[in-house]
Parts: sequence; C-alpha cells; structure tokens
Amino acid sequence: MTEITDRQRAVAWLRSLTGDLSTSVLKRMEQTLPWFADMPPGRRSAVALVAQSGIASFVSWFEDPTAAPWTAKDVFDSAPRELLRSVSLQQTLQLIHVVVDVFEERTASAPAEIREGVLRYSRDIAFAAADVYARAAEQRGLWDARLEALVVDSILTGENDTELPSRIAALGWSGHGEVAVLVGLTPKFVEVDQLRRTARHNQADLLVGVQGNRLVLVIGRAKQNEDSEGEPPAFLEIATALEPGFGQGSLVLGPEVSSVVEASRSARAALVGFSVANAYRRLERPILADDLLPERALAGDPLARKTLVQRVYSPLADHQSDLLTTLWCYLDNGRSLEATARELYVHPNTVRYRLKRITEIIGWDATGAREWLVLQCALILGRIADGQTQDPRRQVKSPRRRV
Repeated sequence: MTEITDRQRAVAWLRSLTGDLSTSVLKRMEQTLPWFADMPPGRRSAVALVAQSGIASFVSWFEDPTAAPWTAKDVFDSAPRELLRSVSLQQTLQLIHVVVDVFEERTASAPAEIREGVLRYSRDIAFAAADVYARAAEQRGLWDARLEALVVDSILTGENDTELPSRIAALGWSGHGEVAVLVGLTPKFVEVDQLRRTARHNQADLLVGVQGNRLVLVIGRAKQNEDSEGEPPAFLEIATALEPGFGQGSLVLGPEVSSVVEASRSARAALVGFSVANAYRRLERPILADDLLPERALAGDPLARKTLVQRVYSPLADHQSDLLTTLWCYLDNGRSLEATARELYVHPNTVRYRLKRITEIIGWDATGAREWLVLQCALILGRIADGQTQDPRRQVKSPRRRV
C-alpha cells in the first residue's frame, strides 16, 4: 500500500510541475533554438503544442506504464501535418533535447524512479520521432519513384505531355543542358544511389527507369556557368562511368539532344540500337546508337533512315560535282580505284581526290571496312527517298579518250 501511495505522490508532484515545465521549455527553446524564434506564430504554437503534449504524455505514462506503451508515438501523431513538412528531423531532435534537459534539471532532486522514467521516455520519444520521419521519407520516396517511372515511360513512348517539365522539376532535376538516353540490361540488383552518385561526380543529373529487363537512364548535363572551370565530360565518358551499374550485354547511348523535353528522340534511337546491337560483331560497351545506323535502318527504324539520308546522301546530292556518282561507282566496283576510274573515264588520282572530298563533306571514309556499309545503306535509302528510277551508275559522261 505504501508503494502505491509513493507513486501517487510522485504523479501528483509531476502534475503540479506540468505548467511550469511547459513555460520553461518554451523559454529555453527561444533562447537556444534560433529556428524556433524565426518561425511564424502559428508554427511556434504547433511546436509548443507538441512539447506540452510530450510533457503531459510522460506524466500519464509514468502513472501507468503498461496502459499505453506507445504513448510517445502519439505525441507526433497529434502534430499538424504541415509541421512535419516544415520542421526537420534534426530540429525535432533538438526540441526533444531541450525538453529532456529541462526535465532533468527540475527532477534532479526527485526519486530515482522518476529520473529513470525521464531517460526511458526520452528514448521512446526519440525513436518515435525517427519513426515518423522515416515513414514520411519512405512515402515521399515511393511517390518520387512512381513519378520518376512515369516520366521515364513518357520519354520512352514519346508522349507529348505538357506536364513533363513540371514533373521533372518536382523530381529535383538540375540538368538544364543537353540530354542523352542510355539503355542496357537490368542487373540483378539495381544500385540507384550509386548510379546517381556517379552521375553527380560527372556533373550530370539522372532519371532512372526499369523497364522489365531493360535499365534506362536519362542523363542530363548542366550548362556551364561563367564561373565554372573546365568542360563537362562528354556523354560517352559519363556512360562509360555508369557502365558498371548495368547487367552484362549490350549498352547503347542515344544521340545528344538539346533538352529533356526532346529526350524521346534519343530514347528511340537507343532502344532500337539496343534491340539490334547483337548484329554488330565488334560491339563495344557502351556504343553509340549512331554507330549502329545500318543495323537500325535494316530493322526499319525511320529515324536511322532519315539520319543516313541527311548526313550522307543529301550533302553529296546537293554538291555540284560528281561526288555522288563517284561514290556509287566506287562501292559497286568493290572499292577498286582502277575499276571506278575506268567506268568514269577519269584518272585513278581523280577518284582518290573525290573520295577525299567525300570524307571531308560527310565525315565517313569510303575506304574503311565499316564505313562502306554505312555509305551503301545511305545511298540506297537516299535513292528510295528521292523516288528516282535512273541508275546513278549510268549518269556518267560518254566515253572519251583519256589524256
């Protein structure tokens, strides 16, 4: 009976201190926590409400510890939701530290049972705060993951969504420069955080999407400010740094586009390149989608066909000299200078000069083992696009005696 009376006396003593403790806690927070003094009155009242609720909850818990073992958690459940958004976990722990300090000072001469109760309850409060913020972070993380998946899916499908820029901004996208899409196989475990760290170290931002067995990365390179030193890494360098985060197999980098809104064009090229990459025997990792233009064109990729025509056929067709005819004849004659010269009734050195001019104009060397395939596909596609029926090999001058 004496033990019950002592606890009742202790509880009554604690209840008599509740009002004074609340006042002391608020005064201590104003003195030691600058962020609390800078808060609007409404937010300060909400923080004070949490502190008072914690004090009252401790008294109730001390009175009957078995009645509500998770009372500490209810302290934060009663807080306004907007308070959780405006008060960080660090600030919450500082608040708990102030409350515990004031409690310990006022109960320094109290029985050991009360002092031990303060320590136990402060521990419960700290864990409860961590649990509240962890659940909030988890919910935000799940929402961000769903939003990121939606954005990547919109880029892959090429949907013209007017909300795409705002959705990307909501994800904290910091890249405001060029963009390229990297496509490869999904590893057994996708280390998203490691991929983002690697991108940040290479001055780039990242959107991550897992599409079944495909891992898709939208890489954004920020524009350099006047104060920035050095040039940002090229997309191929960034893709090489990100390569360990992919599974084994093909890894294709789409062409560079000017902004994330146009990323669907890079994504289409990367996806088609990824699907036909195994047709290229000397496959590198990563490889540019534009290095697979013939394979993509044969697979029916309209973007690859258009690219080949624009980069190879059109510049040569618009040229006033016989460069296009020379290239046709050179390829059709098995890349033989002598056979081409005989068909065109020119000197072999003339053919060499024209081939050099062709390389200067389009950037591909017709004498290369790989380049001839690119050029042959481009010429065929160009003729189909023109809708012409005349054989360019017959567009040569009539035989004349060579001097």
